[in-house]
Amino acid sequence: MTISSSLNASVAGLSANASRLAAISDNIANSSTFGYKRVEADFHSMVISKSGGLYTAGGVRATSQRLIDERGSLVTTSNATDLAVRGRGMLPVANASEVQVANGSNQMLLTTTGSFRTDAQGYLTTSSGLVLMGWAANADGSIPTYPRDTSAGLEPIQINVNQFSGEPTTSMSLGLNLPATETLATGTGDAQELTIEYFDNLGKSENLEVTFTPTIPASGSSNEWTMVIQDSADPGVTIGEYTLTFDDGRASGGTLASVTTVTGGTYDAATGSLIVSVAGGPMEVNIGEIGASDGLTQLSDTFAPLQISKDGSPVGNMTAVEIDANGMVHAFFDTGITRTIYQVPLVDLPNPNGMVALDQQTYIPSPESGSFFLWDAGDGPTGDIVAYAREESATDVAGELTDMIQTQRAYSSNAKVIQTVDEMLQETTNIKR
Repeated sequence: MTISSSLNASVAGLSANASRLAAISDNIANSSTFGYKRVEADFHSMVISKSGGLYTAGGVRATSQRLIDERGSLVTTSNATDLAVRGRGMLPVANASEVQVANGSNQMLLTTTGSFRTDAQGYLTTSSGLVLMGWAANADGSIPTYPRDTSAGLEPIQINVNQFSGEPTTSMSLGLNLPATETLATGTGDAQELTIEYFDNLGKSENLEVTFTPTIPASGSSNEWTMVIQDSADPGVTIGEYTLTFDDGRASGGTLASVTTVTGGTYDAATGSLIVSVAGGPMEVNIGEIGASDGLTQLSDTFAPLQISKDGSPVGNMTAVEIDANGMVHAFFDTGITRTIYQVPLVDLPNPNGMVALDQQTYIPSPESGSFFLWDAGDGPTGDIVAYAREESATDVAGELTDMIQTQRAYSSNAKVIQTVDEMLQETTNIKR
């Protein structure tokens, strides 16, 4: 019985070392595979004999585990949508074959790196057929509130490289100076005109035509102007008329003292803004608060538009897409504007090594890994997303070769034990002779 147990233990040793060699060979074969997580084989002794009496060899059993939480070093690339996770967390992806079916039920897979490029339908896809997943942004670039404990809100990221985009102008600020000398009794009474371009709801260029006419008093200075606003989309129609009075005191001379609404939206002294209705809808025009010097002023003898700012943009073509460290997908247009179109979350689990490993360096959660949660990149326990980068294999070739030598020696030793047991059994057989 003891000799037989020695034979069985040595056979188990051969099997265990063969399993370890298989793990080593897999690691070495994938030493150049981006995002590969090495497999580690562990040995566990089997104890059969009880205390006292003859000893019975139990042998050894081998178990393997993929060390998903180990990370390889990052290398720089030239593609803006080459992504790698720096720190904890994983990128959500889906199989391109499931995305093409478009049945709305894409299984979420997880990976730590990928080289994503747009395919024929505009999906950000790797050469192995993994599609990057994310949350779609609203038209204003904000990200809606999605559930974080499920992948239901995720959708394949699709980039329309031929997309046109334009934003209507909804607000503008006027920072300009009116000549104080024009409100004197000796003033000429000439109006000061200002044309400001804006973009309507269809991205077309229109103009607000603002006219400042001084009030000429019989004597002294009136410090008063009439501001008339017209819209080029509706020629000849006044959309706003206001009487502006400026302070001539020593402390706040040249700043607005009062604004009286004749027609149009009422001036809000708290914000310094008024609302006028252009052809495409309401537009906020900020002319400055009472007593402030950052809007309309009346100083010296020069009409000077100092700072005119507005939102909105004309229609432009998408030229590039980049993903920042927080997972925001930004689309760049040739008009100079940038729009957020998606957010890529990072998925974290209590036990990443408990996930089920699939092909193409992808993984799926399992009961052993625990429940997953979708974090904003850089928030909570997660790291950030690095663009223009790939994660190298976590395999250390030198270490694997060293382990292979040890495995080979252990295998040879077990084989030698089997040979010795065979010789002992032969001796036992020869006793009968």
